[in-house]
Amino acid sequence: MISEIMKALLSASILASLSMAACTQSSIAEPNEALKPIYSEDAEALYMKRFNARGKSQATGLKAYDPIAPVMGSTSYKALPKSEQRTISKDAIDAAKAYVTEKNTSAFMVWRNGGVETEHYFGEFNKDSLVVSKSLAKPLSTLAVGRAIKEGFIQSLDQSVSDFIIDWKGTEKEKILVRHLLDMRTGLLPQGQALEPEHVLNRAYMHPFHDDIIIYDYPLVDEPGTRYEYANSASELVAPLIERATGVQYEDWVSKEILKPLGAKGGEVWMNREGGTPHSGCCILLPAETYLRFAVLFLQDGNWDSEQLLPTGFVKEARTATPQNPHTGMGVYVAGPYIEKRGPLNPDKPLGQTLHSEPYLARDLFMFDGNSHQVAYIIPSADMVIMRTGGWMPKGVTWDNSQLPNIILKGIDFAEGSAPIPQK
Repeated sequence: MISEIMKALLSASILASLSMAACTQSSIAEPNEALKPIYSEDAEALYMKRFNARGKSQATGLKAYDPIAPVMGSTSYKALPKSEQRTISKDAIDAAKAYVTEKNTSAFMVWRNGGVETEHYFGEFNKDSLVVSKSLAKPLSTLAVGRAIKEGFIQSLDQSVSDFIIDWKGTEKEKILVRHLLDMRTGLLPQGQALEPEHVLNRAYMHPFHDDIIIYDYPLVDEPGTRYEYANSASELVAPLIERATGVQYEDWVSKEILKPLGAKGGEVWMNREGGTPHSGCCILLPAETYLRFAVLFLQDGNWDSEQLLPTGFVKEARTATPQNPHTGMGVYVAGPYIEKRGPLNPDKPLGQTLHSEPYLARDLFMFDGNSHQVAYIIPSADMVIMRTGGWMPKGVTWDNSQLPNIILKGIDFAEGSAPIPQK
């Protein structure tokens, strides 16, 4: 959640002000009271239990997810192949490892030219340990939509979400397209922080019917497609979209259509309630190598072992910035024009920004960038993915988003004329 992104960067009062300011905008579409579900006393009691467990500061998400459901991986798992030869200098790998070691890192991997060139785990973490996704779940939700389009359950990125969430037919939310769920241009209330249990931002995260809360109660504050605003609600809607489009539970769709074709290990996901809907915007737990496979699938334009898993051109669309934000695509961030600091919020909101001390040495770089700086840099011009998972930085330590990829790129002896073009 955005409150996790902002940890140690923003005070609760600033975020509360951001949320309340958003709520004062005139709502374009009022909820249809006749369609709104009535939640049982048990459901409301479970919500309050979660709300109280999170604590009034709300600086982080829930300490534990309950209930969780299995997300089955491949039954014929094989580790990713190792690189047949070193293509990155030992000095660069050592420098990169030293950089991430002091950053509370759990796993560090580099994939290049069809194989894993280096792979390291830290502390008690190992290749089977489950990584809490945080916002690494968002590029996974993009892959889930891509698979649904490829398999014909969704016509295109420009199909109205209301074709599946039919409750929106005849409302302004009918203008929300599938692509808007992925590129954060739904027009829904921006992410923020609120201390009141009745606030929709809290209910949309912790309620045992959080999907219904978003569908029926979450306000539309901008014309869909006209403004970029980071909102977990957009990514959380991918699960009900997939379930209504395919007739398959979201966690089962991820298992059958993504993990198994990739030969990946599975894990667990937080369900809003027993037998309910999983969280697709956060809260899936998978091994580090599984997230690496997602990034490699993006690197390979949706192709895996000679099978085209994503529609032709889908990755290109995913990594193309929108007019409203030059640094974001669909579930991924893009290099775009260089600026020293930028974050997940609308560019006109200078909050929660991450340092970029220098331009990327590859302007075609795009990336997963989850809370606590869990990153996967995807660099097509170098045929490379660099991934780091882990927790928040130790006190006094700053994460610099440009350092890790640049350290490694400097350690590659590119043939004349084949080096990546730097970001400007």
